[in-house]
Amino acid sequence: MEMITSPNNDKVKMVTKLMKSAKERRNASLYAVEGIRMTQEIPEEYLDTLFFTQDFYDKSILNNDRLKKLVDRATVNGKCFLVSDSVIKHLCDTETPQGILALVKMKKNEIDDLFGDGSEPPLILIVERLQDPGNMGTIIRAAEGAGVTGILVSFDSVDIYSPKVIRSTMGSVFRKNIVISRDIIGDIEKLKEKGVSVFGMHLNGSTMYETDLTGPVAFLIGNEGAGLSEEVSRSADKLIKIPMKGEVESLNAAFSAGLISYEAMRQRSSKEFS
Repeated sequence: MEMITSPNNDKVKMVTKLMKSAKERRNASLYAVEGIRMTQEIPEEYLDTLFFTQDFYDKSILNNDRLKKLVDRATVNGKCFLVSDSVIKHLCDTETPQGILALVKMKKNEIDDLFGDGSEPPLILIVERLQDPGNMGTIIRAAEGAGVTGILVSFDSVDIYSPKVIRSTMGSVFRKNIVISRDIIGDIEKLKEKGVSVFGMHLNGSTMYETDLTGPVAFLIGNEGAGLSEEVSRSADKLIKIPMKGEVESLNAAFSAGLISYEAMRQRSSKEFS
């Protein structure tokens, strides 16, 4: 196994570019994952390269069957590297790296992948112009918990493969089908043509409790400050809102996405057992 001790190593330079640039990630179809928890959740077929320190190997890999399996796979492919402590600090985005970093292949999803496996009606989130990495990561994580079948993200949103977004997903990014859209209106129309009812989250809408969400549905989630664009709002079949008391005018985008997704899950569970 090759040992890397210099930050000027070509492989280290490549990872550094991936960490800093969405364009580099797109061109390579790779993104970086740090830490033991996230790394051990990587699906084997999407693992590309592993970097770790000797100390991490001795303390955390030797007694972890899942990590050993990933190491074996990367070693067979010639993409497993020991690195010095100084190099792992150079590679990682966190201030106190745990000692392991992986490069992961991006999933190549299409619109049809947003519909799930067909065991239940599609439940899709459509995210437009979202800019905060923490919000995006939280939406992806909440989507998994609520049974969302897929997420459509406008190209002008924050990069879902940025290090901060990836950390916020806590591994859900590996398990959710996400499509990056360069034509959000066109893709919304494709969903509608396939029988999906599109609901826009809007203060002037009907309350979500009065809306049947048990069929094939998609929810439009807008920018943190500006909300949905007028064009995207007009693409909705219906506008709905989360009822609020007090003087609160709006909720955090990620919080709203989680609430409406869980309301859909609640309605479907109630219908299933009624």
